[in-house]
Amino acid sequence: MLEKRPFHTFLLALCCAATAILPMANSAAAAEKFPDRPVMFVVPFPPGGPTDAMARVLGAELTKVLGQSVVIENRAGAGGNIGAEYVSHAKPDGYTILFGTSGPLAINQSLYKKMNYDPRTSFAPVVYVGYLPNVLIVRESLAVKNVQELIALDKAQPNKLSFASSGNGASSHLAGVMFNELAGTHLMHVPYKGTGPALNDLLAGQVDMTFTDILTAMPYIKAGKVKALGMATARRSSAMPEIPTIAEQGLKGYDVSVFFGVVAPKGTPEDRVQALNQAFTRVLDSDKVKRMFADQGLEASSDRKPAYLGSFIQSEVTRWSSVVKTSGVQLD
Repeated sequence: MLEKRPFHTFLLALCCAATAILPMANSAAAAEKFPDRPVMFVVPFPPGGPTDAMARVLGAELTKVLGQSVVIENRAGAGGNIGAEYVSHAKPDGYTILFGTSGPLAINQSLYKKMNYDPRTSFAPVVYVGYLPNVLIVRESLAVKNVQELIALDKAQPNKLSFASSGNGASSHLAGVMFNELAGTHLMHVPYKGTGPALNDLLAGQVDMTFTDILTAMPYIKAGKVKALGMATARRSSAMPEIPTIAEQGLKGYDVSVFFGVVAPKGTPEDRVQALNQAFTRVLDSDKVKRMFADQGLEASSDRKPAYLGSFIQSEVTRWSSVVKTSGVQLD
């Protein structure tokens, strides 16, 4: 026969059980709160460049959305590989993320002999931010007005025209390699240690042309110090829509730009990836950021789903591998 207990005894036991459960529920809720401390936003390039400047704009606005500080951490070197490798091996908790570009997230996979991460498998994609178009500019005194005239001049004077780049294996170098492949030209490559020295020699007439980003080139184009022959992207630039694309001028499929994407370490929980994605989307959709990025010539992405960035990185690694192979360049 079951022992009968007074009702107040049963109620007391029930209250005790509820009290015991409450701390666990509060603990679970606290564990789900993200972020509850600062987020490290790694930039794999030195301070002061365009990637760093963009990251600082995003970081400042992201701090407001997340309610936690977003700290910019510059970890430069090896074409962006050092910063990317650091993030790939960080704790996958959403508190360390990378602001990656075409180099560390695509080109370097084929360019460097040894990579301690793989952009296709070492990260959890967060959001595709957009891309910065490249443009083909030539010295003001070069007697050509468009891409077809440049091709004709090169074929009339083979191995005489030169193009400057910011270094072996840089996107400005590979842009010239791709141009030669599609146009059948023989533009000679002259590598420099950075975009600044390359542009200085172009302005001085020491080299004939370069492929550089629209943000860098725009002031010189507007001042008439260089001539823009064509945008190196599939679509015209919204910042300078009057410049036709190289593809429009006969080189179908020519498309070279610098893309920007945010990734986290592989294994980062899906809910945290989604939280970061939603926060970045809010920031990128704000009028302030739209205006600032448009002024810099950045073309914003229309698809911000993490899966889109993942598939895009896969396709870019494949696309650039053939270009790197053609260039014959491989770095330690």
